[in-house]
Amino acid sequence: MGQVHAATERVYQASPERVFEALADYSGTRPKLLPAQYSEYEVRAGGTGAGTQVHWKLQATEKRVRDCLFTVTEPGGRRLVETDANSSMVITWTVSGAGEQAKVSVEATWQGATGIGGFFERTFAPKGLNRIHDAVLARLAEEL
Repeated sequence: MGQVHAATERVYQASPERVFEALADYSGTRPKLLPAQYSEYEVRAGGTGAGTQVHWKLQATEKRVRDCLFTVTEPGGRRLVETDANSSMVITWTVSGAGEQAKVSVEATWQGATGIGGFFERTFAPKGLNRIHDAVLARLAEEL
């Protein structure tokens, strides 16, 4: 199995603290940011930052739906790490910047399939996930 990696980023005209606060708000702000590929969103524990447990289904492709149960940690440095209990997927949200400019980087990694299926997953899945995360980041801009 090979590791699959998807990454995207966006710059905002807002303080890094405000941007991080919005991203860490799983019960209020986060549901507003989710595009149509997400369904059954539910905060099961916590709701803000570390200790939050959140469930959703992600329609990754027309035929592929992931049932996700993420636990959130904050390892420091304005980072949120979401670790899925149902797969090897880890999504890291990093907010950097200073003053009234912030950059959000989103990185997702997981162990992909082997063989020809793995080749196609490593080739196409990151592009699809980046489109989904780009939509989340665009909605974050509207929310800020």
